[in-house]
This record gives sequence, C-alpha cells and structure tokens, in this order.
Amino acid sequence: MDDARFSQTLQRIDQANAEDPRVEAAADGPQPRELLFARRVYEWVQTLVAEPSEELLLAARAHTLRRWLIPRETYPKTRGGYHAWRSALAAFHAEQADAILADVGYPESIRVRVRALITKENWRNDLEGQALEDADCLAFLELKLHTYLDEWDDEKTVDILRKTLRKMTAQAIQLAGQLPMDARCLALLERAAGN
Repeated sequence: MDDARFSQTLQRIDQANAEDPRVEAAADGPQPRELLFARRVYEWVQTLVAEPSEELLLAARAHTLRRWLIPRETYPKTRGGYHAWRSALAAFHAEQADAILADVGYPESIRVRVRALITKENWRNDLEGQALEDADCLAFLELKLHTYLDEWDDEKTVDILRKTLRKMTAQAIQLAGQLPMDARCLALLERAAGN
C-alpha cells in the first residue's frame, strides 16, 4: 500500500463528506452527519476484520459519499421507491469514490474492487462485502437508529431491525447487543432479535 496516496484519499473523502449540511451530535461536538457515519463504519471494519484490505478500507470510508445530494424524498414513499433510491445511491457513491481514486492515481484494478464493494456486488458471498455490510449495520444501530424513532412507529422499527439483523453475521449481532443504547432502542432491538 502507498501510505501517502491512501492518506490523501481518505482526506479527500472526508473533505467531501464534511460538506454535509446535516449535523449530528458527537462526543467531541457537532459533526457533519456523513463524515461521522463514514468514519464510524471505517472503525467498525477495523474491529471486524483483522487485516482489512486497502480496497475494503477505502470502500468503508466512501460507501455513503455525499449521500445528502440524493435525498430519500426524491423517490416515492413506497417499497419500490426505496429500492430505486438505494440503487441510485450505490451507483452515485461508487461514481463519486471512483472519481477521487482516479484523481489520486489508483489503478483500475483497485478502483473496480472499491466500486464493487460500494455497490454490494455479490456481497453475501464476499467476506469483505459482508464485513462492510456488518460495519454499516453496526454504525446505523449506533448512530442513526435513535434519530428515526419519532419518524417510525414501533412496528415499523422492529420490522426494519429484523431486516437489518438478517443481513448481519453472528459476530456483528453479538457486537450490536453490546452497543450503548437508550432503553427504547434496546427494547426494540431485543424484540426484533426475538428476545
């Protein structure tokens, strides 16, 4: 790995995500939402994988790159609309990441792999793809779940949590059970897990 190129790339990704106008509370003060989320997914990958590849680390940091530019509201509030939005996001994030990687000089082979991880190509049969999914789910539970509780009723939340847990490995589910959560989030997660 070219450490200087890797560091420059992470810095460029962070600069892009720092433009997010949405702000979240964090231990060290308010931060742009996608910057905070991407950094946490990156940290979770490092927890889950003993020796993560450069491609996996790059994908972890860039997999929600500039997400706020394609808001959920731009698609119908239907199941089909949700899936169309998620597909559009994945393609957009991969394109945004690829532009940065190309600009800093990454070869096509690495760029192809990063794009595949971001767009979740065959992720269930790909150990790195599954690790990225686990990290994304853990970061969602840790950082975002509580923000949706006023928007979703309990039944919808439990349904979403069941779908989230089905995407996760046993290791990630165990880690999810150890996350510091408020009582309501924890109770809903336990319901979703069947406890």
